[in-house]
Amino acid sequence: MLITQDINFPLYVRRQDLTKFLVRYELFKMALHVHGSFIECGVLGGAGVMALYHFSSIFEPYNHARRIVGFDTFIGFPSVSDKDGGHVVGEMAEDSYEHLLAVAKEHDANRPIGQIPRLELVKGDATKTIPEYLEDNPHLLVAMLYFDFDLYEPTKTALQYFLPRMPKGAVLAFDEAGVKNWPGETLALVENIEMNELKLERFEWQSTVSYAVL
Repeated sequence: MLITQDINFPLYVRRQDLTKFLVRYELFKMALHVHGSFIECGVLGGAGVMALYHFSSIFEPYNHARRIVGFDTFIGFPSVSDKDGGHVVGEMAEDSYEHLLAVAKEHDANRPIGQIPRLELVKGDATKTIPEYLEDNPHLLVAMLYFDFDLYEPTKTALQYFLPRMPKGAVLAFDEAGVKNWPGETLALVENIEMNELKLERFEWQSTVSYAVL
């Protein structure tokens, strides 16, 4: 695999995709000075985790403690509940796991202390892999937690396990909170957080992503 120079990439990116890229940038800036890792719940093709990877490489090149950790099955939804609005098992499948690891390895060669990996991908059902990950990484703190699981059960699991590890000033972000077609994410949020104590904000130039600075 060869990573090539292409300063003309904005010629080929859709406005909506570039907007999501800028959303990640704004959230990254909010969490930059908070100690801990960036967790992305739902990786799909990897645009989110790789955006965070690059921002971290650029703005904190010597922060060897920071990790970008992505959780996904990479084979679509492993299960759905009656709170998920009619979605089906196997939906949203994108087998990007090996490709993302290879891309990250190429980029590691182009950054300071690249011998220390910055990207971690955790493959499997998040209701199981999140507790297992914390058993293996009891030192974990979370500076930013981005939700794009879409579903109730994995979102609930992530909130229960990661929220206690988020210090004051950490960023909690949701891709589909309040979105009609994905009710599970919102239900997990309102059942696990006191909403009247959470200042849930949005960007005026993007309609679905919401966030709160704890």
